[in-house]
Amino acid sequence: MSTTRRRICFVTGTRADYGHLYWVMREVQQDPDLQLQVIVTGAHLCNAWGRTVDVIERDGFPIDARVDMQLSGDSGVATSKSTGLAVIGLADAYERLAPDLIVLLGDRYEELAAAQVALLMKIPVAHIHGGETSEGAMDESIRHAVTKLSHLHFVAARAYRDRVLQLGENPAAVFDFGAPGLDHLTRTPLPDRAALAAHTGLPLDAPVFAVTYHPVTLNAQDPTVAANALVGTLERFPTANIVFTGVNADPGNSAIARVIREFTAANPARARFFDSLGQQRYLSLLQNADVVIGNSSSGLIEAPALRVPTVNIGERQRGRLKAVSVIDCADDTESIVLAVERALSPQFRAQLPADMSLYGKGHAAPQIKQVLKTYDLSNILMKKFFDFHL
Repeated sequence: MSTTRRRICFVTGTRADYGHLYWVMREVQQDPDLQLQVIVTGAHLCNAWGRTVDVIERDGFPIDARVDMQLSGDSGVATSKSTGLAVIGLADAYERLAPDLIVLLGDRYEELAAAQVALLMKIPVAHIHGGETSEGAMDESIRHAVTKLSHLHFVAARAYRDRVLQLGENPAAVFDFGAPGLDHLTRTPLPDRAALAAHTGLPLDAPVFAVTYHPVTLNAQDPTVAANALVGTLERFPTANIVFTGVNADPGNSAIARVIREFTAANPARARFFDSLGQQRYLSLLQNADVVIGNSSSGLIEAPALRVPTVNIGERQRGRLKAVSVIDCADDTESIVLAVERALSPQFRAQLPADMSLYGKGHAAPQIKQVLKTYDLSNILMKKFFDFHL
């Protein structure tokens, strides 16, 4: 193996960031001038979240390091200790792999640990999906912190490029190619409705609800209050087929997951809960859904690109760009019910434009790979602060 190939190391902690990284990783893997390295950590290694490390291996990506963070609790203390373990494990992995460039996506504490270690070990970082806002979650602060710890930036929209520039980053190092997760819609074969129905065990007769609800980590309210409001809404639509996907490994996740599992156990003929569907089945679910419900970013990025209405609950995604197909509502049952009824109405659906994506057209990965391959890294670590002039 030639030592002249640039070593590009991806750190992934959840099914969500892996889904967005997939095509960028594939592009790097297929380039003979690059060496792909993969470090897996976080929820990927936990049975409680579907042990999605197995999905990565089945996809044909050899794993160079596994960093176990021991996600045994969901309190702030447990999460902080897990982040510390990630710092220790990532330091060992970076030392052994000696990457030329680290690639991170998003805004979770795994990414913060990965960027912190890279800074201390003088390894440049490329960050994907910076500049966005999600004011109801601690992700907001982590995302901007990772931006300042990074050297190359791949944003998903012009407004987000402007925000990264406002943080003082070099304009020549900030690229707007769109969201790489949308590359699945142009490049990944998706299961049809019949195959999805067979996997879920539901007939998937209309209406089909795709539901993903994560903790609102900066909200002082007991997470079970909003979770109960959500399932209270679903009880008002007794003919709906409902597919829940797993709750993020964030503080408060266990309380939300418990409420959802109790609902699915009480409604076995029409509701299922999956820790992870896998990227292809999840996108097939969105494609075949009549409405996407919850507070996941997929309701703002992928669902509009598939022309599916979204009911966006509460404050978690406050501040993000939203297509006209996204209906914001409060996290109480009556507000959610009204929003779902509006999303299902023929009048609302009829007025949706053909092209609603605000996050690109599904051709980001090759462009990101080309920058990772060719950008001059020789003097990249010593960053100048570029003042933002109003």
